[in-house]
Amino acid sequence: MVDAKQAEQIRGGQGFIAALDQSGGSTPKALRLYGIEEDAYEGDDQMYDLIHEMRSRIVKSPAFTGDKVVGAILFEKTMDRDIDGTPSPKFLWNERKVVPFLKVDKGLEAEENGVQMMKPIPDLDDLLPRAKGLGVFGTKMRSVINAANPEGIHALVQQQFEIGKQILAHGLIPIVEPEVTISIEDKEAAEEILRSEILYALGQLEEGQEVMLKLTLPETSNHYMPMIGHPAVMSMVALSGGYSREEANNRLSTNHGMIASFSRALTEGLSAQQSDDDFDAMLADTIDSIYQASIHG
Repeated sequence: MVDAKQAEQIRGGQGFIAALDQSGGSTPKALRLYGIEEDAYEGDDQMYDLIHEMRSRIVKSPAFTGDKVVGAILFEKTMDRDIDGTPSPKFLWNERKVVPFLKVDKGLEAEENGVQMMKPIPDLDDLLPRAKGLGVFGTKMRSVINAANPEGIHALVQQQFEIGKQILAHGLIPIVEPEVTISIEDKEAAEEILRSEILYALGQLEEGQEVMLKLTLPETSNHYMPMIGHPAVMSMVALSGGYSREEANNRLSTNHGMIASFSRALTEGLSAQQSDDDFDAMLADTIDSIYQASIHG
């Protein structure tokens, strides 16, 4: 069973979901944008210590609360670490009233039929009970669409939902994330196919099962409206997909019923060199701007 209070907060959607789940491949870039160059640390252990310090600083910042941040997506190494002596997921909920999610995918396969499917997740049935025990509410897994290829998009959505059912069986709520690359020429056509495939897959779920959808901000406003209010959709979440915060917020504000789940757009402008007052002020402004776009969407 999922936590009823957490589910209520996610369904209510008054705010956005913070994506704090950069993994090994993207951590150096995230640190560089935060003002920590690669020559400032040696090896993965130091790198992960620094990214955990950055995430802890964000999570403990006064503006980072469930009033505007309804949830946060964590990387496995963050889930397994503590914040002020408490496991990170439990700290998020107990101290900040932010619902914790876990990124579970292992990255992407090479492109085939215009899409990049997820790599196998062999240890998923071991990871999910551990995550639930640490207080995690749901999961996130990402695959990528690079072309309006019906065969590829069908296979990709089916993979997302098959793994989603495995996650549901462990009492966790999956965030299904079939990202459409924002720079492709046939993005609008890809989004047409994707909408049809998701609606079909939602219809295959058992009665009472719910998933969350995390989708690239579409070319046509309210393109994903048929999923909003669908009995199998707990929440509709938008990813920024590389758009600037301003562009992402503008697009989000024209898509009713979608809330944000931004990572780069959330940490834009934050720096290790900032004083706590400056850091907290900038993060508060960022959180407010994403929140306003989410509640007006």
